[in-house]
Amino acid sequence: MTRRTYDSLRSARWFAPDDFRSFGHRSRVLQMGYGYEDWKGKPIIAIVNTWSDANQCHTHFKQRVEDVKRGVFQAGGFPLELPAISLSESMVKPTTMLYRNFLAMETEELLRSHPVDGAVLMGGCDKTTPGLTMGALSMGIPFIYLPAGPMLRGNWKGQVLGSGSDAFKYWDERRAGRLSDQAWFEMEAGIARSHGTCMTMGTAATMMGIAESIGFTLPGASSIPAADANHVRMSAECGRRIVDMVWDDLTPAKMLTRANFENGIACAMAMGCSTNAIIHLIAMSRRAGHPVSLADFDAFSRRVQVIANIRPSGDAYLMEDFFYAGGLRAMLERIRPHLQTEALTVNGKTIGENIAGAEVYNDDVIRPLDKPIYAEGALAVLRGNLAPDGVVIKPSAVAPHLLRHTGRALVFDDYPSLKKAVDDPELDVTGDDILVLRNAGPLGAGMPEWGMLPIPTKLLKQGVKDMLRLSDARMSGTSYGGCLLHCSPEAAIGGPLALVKTGDRITVDVPARTIHLEISDDEMAQRKAAWTPPPPRYERGYGWMFGRHIKQANEGCDFDFLETTFGKPVPEPDIF
Repeated sequence: MTRRTYDSLRSARWFAPDDFRSFGHRSRVLQMGYGYEDWKGKPIIAIVNTWSDANQCHTHFKQRVEDVKRGVFQAGGFPLELPAISLSESMVKPTTMLYRNFLAMETEELLRSHPVDGAVLMGGCDKTTPGLTMGALSMGIPFIYLPAGPMLRGNWKGQVLGSGSDAFKYWDERRAGRLSDQAWFEMEAGIARSHGTCMTMGTAATMMGIAESIGFTLPGASSIPAADANHVRMSAECGRRIVDMVWDDLTPAKMLTRANFENGIACAMAMGCSTNAIIHLIAMSRRAGHPVSLADFDAFSRRVQVIANIRPSGDAYLMEDFFYAGGLRAMLERIRPHLQTEALTVNGKTIGENIAGAEVYNDDVIRPLDKPIYAEGALAVLRGNLAPDGVVIKPSAVAPHLLRHTGRALVFDDYPSLKKAVDDPELDVTGDDILVLRNAGPLGAGMPEWGMLPIPTKLLKQGVKDMLRLSDARMSGTSYGGCLLHCSPEAAIGGPLALVKTGDRITVDVPARTIHLEISDDEMAQRKAAWTPPPPRYERGYGWMFGRHIKQANEGCDFDFLETTFGKPVPEPDIF
């Protein structure tokens, strides 16, 4: 590979010429206290940092950015930290999904407008992984992704607690009157014990693992717990590696093919991934110009088993255990037959080379292929007259008796009415019914994580632990149960979900991949003719723009004007 010269770097356009404009650039760098020897003749590396005081998953990034800078300096580069919107899944309302594309836009424009040659992207909490990488893919300069890593295991009275999954489980126990207030408050203090992302196989762990399997991270980077010293060393190595990537001109266009994203799907299935993986990976692949689809996910689901025994698909272990058992490299080595091992990664080697020789140290945490957690992949895509463009379910986390089921629909038009109803002791509901929530999709509500609809308190007290729940919303990756999600087209644009009435019968057949509203085509057409769209949710600002340009879940929920096919590539900034 031919190494680049300094004069060919983007940053040299700002700093190298002997003209008045470059005089201004150089003088302002000197104004910050840097000397010529700090930056002259060196690649400039952007560190896009999603740290904030309101993001518990990224609290360590305030220190890790210094480790990245250390690595950049060691390799002969010059680092510039560029803060970006942080997107804490636990804090941001109504949902960070509303702002994923905002982060993607910000990342793309930060990198385009500044004199930088490569980037280290610091993320982890759910939407930061896709947001950062989508923006960097559109910009097209060399980049490497630094995952935040999972937090340490939770603990309560000697029991291991998993973020999200155990919170949902014990909250239902409390609603049913089987858990005291004191026990609940003790859990509250013990379930999140360190910085880092959720330590279950939620969306954060899923997307960090997918990023590694695509080739965006250093080998093994996605599995390292945030509090582990290995994370500090990995951060510095990211800084060193990006400098070489710039000199080698290892851009996304030169590195990526469709194989990289298909490896991401295979990894997701084996991990027991979050349902959110589908939306984000589709969006990322479309930004790269190598689109994957719902059909690809379902095809991989038929042949790649779930082998990571991590909650919520698994029954015992958390991400810390996954790391000790060998981590993602070991899991990928186990599913090598399902990978396209020639796919290139950011360290300049193929994924096959990166996982070669990786060992599993605990066969119960990372199962052999002949002893999977679930015989098919983590996700399934169902279609039918109720979801022509697909609805997603996580069968590995569903009660088996619900995989083939017909039930009566109990329909709610908004989340507040659902929340009120489920605590009504007189609610007309049985465990065989199907709860339906609509107007919670991309346009309807920004697609919040409302899809794990709460089981009515009346049923919890009867011992019902799972039931089918259908919506155009998403759910947390830490959620579980018979939740049918991302129903497309969504209700807010007149999708069939908008036409369901309480009392209708719905048939779900996960093995056959079908979902059907048991009414005639004529009845469906009559209801469609009578339907009127809801008023716009936002009348100004970012929400207004979101509502006019957001695409549907099956297309990745990107903005139409950000996809590669929308228009010509954005030119380099005119600095003269």
